[in-house]
Amino acid sequence: MGELKKLVEEGKIKYVGLSEASASTIRRAHAVHPLTAVQMEWSLWSRDLEEEIIPTCRELGIGIVPYGPLGRGFFSAGAKMVENLSEGDSRKMFPRFQPENLETNKLIFERVNEMATRKGCTPSQLALAWVHHQGNDVCPIPGTTKIENLNQNVGALSVKLTPEEMAELESFASADVVKGDRHVYMSNTWINSETPPLSSWNPE
Repeated sequence: MGELKKLVEEGKIKYVGLSEASASTIRRAHAVHPLTAVQMEWSLWSRDLEEEIIPTCRELGIGIVPYGPLGRGFFSAGAKMVENLSEGDSRKMFPRFQPENLETNKLIFERVNEMATRKGCTPSQLALAWVHHQGNDVCPIPGTTKIENLNQNVGALSVKLTPEEMAELESFASADVVKGDRHVYMSNTWINSETPPLSSWNPE
């Protein structure tokens, strides 16, 4: 962070952000130079950041950039999405998409899909709207390679959710319902990757 601060002061970069960082890492980094944004996985079924990360960012005035807001594509088509993944797609390895977990997880999609039908939108729009409704400091980045999907994502901005509907959606994908970890390598996520204190570093 000290080096990044120098780059800002030299005019080489404008802003600094972190990805998959723990609350304490965010605090320590922000104390060296203000963070503009923290990028974390956040979706209807990936909510492990809500207890510590979100409150920390809000306390410090840091923007939140959720990646994977559509559950890595799961909320676009459910189990069908998994069936259609290409051979080299890394999502094939994700625990939530393994057969033993998918059997349960596909029911989550079905419930979201039913609610989307009632709301007159697509399941992906409903899932994305849920993320949008988390606050004005939240800017999700759904990945897309098709114009059709981009247009759908923009359409999610028109989907309005009441607090009751938000709660209903959350009940579909509560922590005790979702089967499997959100990442293949959980050790690479903020949960298991606390950065060591500077005093422990050996410059040699």
